[in-house]
Amino acid sequence: MQEPQLTEVIPPEAVQARIAELGRDIAARFRGQPLVAVCVLKGAFLFFADLIRCLDLDLTVEFVRLSSYGAGTSRGKHQVFAKDVETSLDGKNVLVVEDIVDTGHSADFLLRTFRERNPRDLALASLVDKFERREVELTVDFPGFHLKKGFLVGFGMDYAERYRELRGIYELTL
Repeated sequence: MQEPQLTEVIPPEAVQARIAELGRDIAARFRGQPLVAVCVLKGAFLFFADLIRCLDLDLTVEFVRLSSYGAGTSRGKHQVFAKDVETSLDGKNVLVVEDIVDTGHSADFLLRTFRERNPRDLALASLVDKFERREVELTVDFPGFHLKKGFLVGFGMDYAERYRELRGIYELTL
């Protein structure tokens, strides 16, 4: 079996520079207000860690993990929590942090679910926004990079639990 081919799409320095910009933009939106930052596991953990270190805010961190259910081997459109937040979101500013938003089903599920919990403000940040693949109406408030194609790995994104540790973003070709 041949090893997958990795082609660098975004170098580590560009990833870090963009995260710092996003941190400034997010801090400006929520200036002077507490924020609950919610990491979507597993893929967003590296982006999340670097991003929250760029936020000069009164910050609480939370983690969620989603599971899909339905027939077939591809990711289903039906989502459930494998792990939910542990604090109330009622009346709070909430930032959901994803690694990648493509079809939008997972992010849409999270945003709809969290809106039902009456947050004061709700926003979405994603390291990668593949909006051309969107299947649901959804806007990423704080997109890191707009990428159109390719199977991406690195910086938390994986293929079969591999390549998350890469410092840049790479296209994987099998």
